Amino acid sequence: MKNFIAYCGLDCEKCEARLATINNDNELRKKVAEKWSKLNDVTITQEMINCEGCRIGGKKTVFCDKLCQIRQCAMNKKYETCGDCVEMKTCKKVAMVIGNNADALKNLQG
Repeated sequence: MKNFIAYCGLDCEKCEARLATINNDNELRKKVAEKWSKLNDVTITQEMINCEGCRIGGKKTVFCDKLCQIRQCAMNKKYETCGDCVEMKTCKKVAMVIGNNADALKNLQG
């Protein structure tokens, strides 16, 4: 499994937060912060947009590091990804991602 596939199956290599971080792109950070603020109905500042990837060492956004229930669950169970879990297809946590993202589901299946 690729190191940049998150626990939920999303591809961190395509994530705008990661791209903004590795390219030190403050305009992209600002764009991501605005988009994520609207999507999540919370205030996210561009300073919060620093992440190098879900399953690799390095910086993480506050959400990805501490608040993501999917990441916390998979780490606690010592899974490489949710694809290792027998409950994946019925899990309400990961359903938020794989129910809306066919690529994420595909990444977890194989």
